Amino acid sequence: MSSATRSGEGGLRVVVVGATGNVGTSVVQALSEDPAVGSVLGLARRIPRWQPERTTWAATDIGTEASLGDLTRHFRGADAVIHLAWLFQPTHDPGTTWRTNVLGGLRVFDAVAAAEVPVLVYASSVGAYSPGPKDRPVDESWPTHGWAEAAYCREKSYLERALDGFERARPGIRVVRMRPGFLFKREAATEQRRLFAGPLLPQRLPRPERLPVVPDLPGLRFQVLHTDDAAEAYRLAVTTPGARGAYNLAAGPPVDPRLLARMWDARVVRLPLRPVRAAVAAAWHLRLVPAAPQLFDAVLRLPLMDTGRAERELGWRPRYSAEEALGAFVSGLREGAGMSTAPLAARLPGGRVEELRTGVGSRG
Repeated sequence: MSSATRSGEGGLRVVVVGATGNVGTSVVQALSEDPAVGSVLGLARRIPRWQPERTTWAATDIGTEASLGDLTRHFRGADAVIHLAWLFQPTHDPGTTWRTNVLGGLRVFDAVAAAEVPVLVYASSVGAYSPGPKDRPVDESWPTHGWAEAAYCREKSYLERALDGFERARPGIRVVRMRPGFLFKREAATEQRRLFAGPLLPQRLPRPERLPVVPDLPGLRFQVLHTDDAAEAYRLAVTTPGARGAYNLAAGPPVDPRLLARMWDARVVRLPLRPVRAAVAAAWHLRLVPAAPQLFDAVLRLPLMDTGRAERELGWRPRYSAEEALGAFVSGLREGAGMSTAPLAARLPGGRVEELRTGVGSRG
């Protein structure tokens, strides 16, 4: 894409689908600060009070069939669409997440084609990758068949296959797939506590004096990234004319028990996997935690990623180390941090009592 835009000389017009969550808020902020971007349209189920420069909002729910017409209308005249919307809950009802994540994602792709948008940037994930090595990084050619037992990986993998067909049918659309590691920032910590740990996690728990031991489990080695660094990669994907295909995104070093122990000044203790996994599964089945045990299984199998392609082709470098990204998340947990958007609200109506009452992991 050149600096000239379909919308004239006012700069690029970018539409962000799923603009109010962990990644969306950072992407909207990065785009709004780029002089090459003339306007940002943020789409979300609920319009926020937050108002960055050059940003307008519209409400839509990609999980409904009626959203296809809304999406097409909003996309007309856009220079690029960034698709970030994703529903992590309810893990006890995978049909609901499938309708939003997969069928909703397909509606976004169809609307991009119908509105003739020249650039589509899609939020894939390390979770789309098939099980892989923990002792060496893999590049973007590693198979993306996911871990079939985990709904998150299954859905991400399905959309990768859908995009394969989309690209073959529409070679004139420049498609970029971002495959980041696990994303953290201070403002998203409370939301992530709700999504993955649930209401029973004490706010004071993430303190060194309360975590004297870090478990060393087989396969516990994964990659993370500060959300603002991921947002910079999305901005570069929109504004770099030659950007196309998949890009791995992660910060160093890989997170393992030794890094976690260093952060908390704790001891590493080797534990057998089976009883730990059984405890995670029991907590999920009893609705004590919202994160499904299959996601735990996937984390232990995900490969480490080589980020060289993003560095070479986008000129992208993470500003924050993996430890700094995790540190931002932990400080956000302690402080109950959030933002003035519905997903990132520091406190939902009814608080943790309402989380328990509605069934942990049972609702979106």
